[in-house]
Amino acid sequence: MKVWFVGAGPGDPELITVKGFKLLKDADLIIYAGSLVNPQLLSGLTAELVNSSNLSLESIIAKIIESLNAGKKIVRLHSGDPSLYGAILEQIRPLEEAGIEVEVVPGVSSLFAAAAALKTQLTLKGVSESLIITRPVGATLEKDDLTSLSKHGATMAIFLAADKVQEVMASLQMPEETPVALIYHASWPDQKILLGNLKNIADKVEAEGVKHSALILVGGVIDRTGFRRSHLYRER
Repeated sequence: MKVWFVGAGPGDPELITVKGFKLLKDADLIIYAGSLVNPQLLSGLTAELVNSSNLSLESIIAKIIESLNAGKKIVRLHSGDPSLYGAILEQIRPLEEAGIEVEVVPGVSSLFAAAAALKTQLTLKGVSESLIITRPVGATLEKDDLTSLSKHGATMAIFLAADKVQEVMASLQMPEETPVALIYHASWPDQKILLGNLKNIADKVEAEGVKHSALILVGGVIDRTGFRRSHLYRER
């Protein structure tokens, strides 16, 4: 009686972990996170595939328990890494209460795919030694901390913000020239990168019509300048 929660990675089907892909190949049932998972990753698998995008939490739990009782091996497939806005605990808790063992297999977050697309670091010596991961107010969040968090001067990774980019940029307490990047569908074939600053990025995003499936990065690491040589590579 065990369920595997697996991170599918950011989109590129080759960016799932080896362990995660082995579990997919061996599974009898895969409950996956709808359009957030690249369909290529599911191609050729023998498992029953269930799209969870229109299922309630109760329906998902009931399907898992029913399938376990039938002796099936089950994978709950989340996009990116399940620990970042993955809503896994609300699924894990009732499963554990039912005596079901759960194992979480991490995945590559879209955050790291976005940094790779920009060919930069999220922490950069002499620019920013810290990273803040957050999101704006929305349907499931009544109040955010964007303004106070932006005062730290750290690199900011802002999820679920493409559809409210004007409000988000207006809330950040940073100089207008602060570099900003929006990465749409990081690592997917239709990946798109929009570059700008706090003053003009919102207009660029709205002109492109991007409203979802994108990550916003804010900070000097985007420019890839002004950094100091790492101690690791110092002259010897």
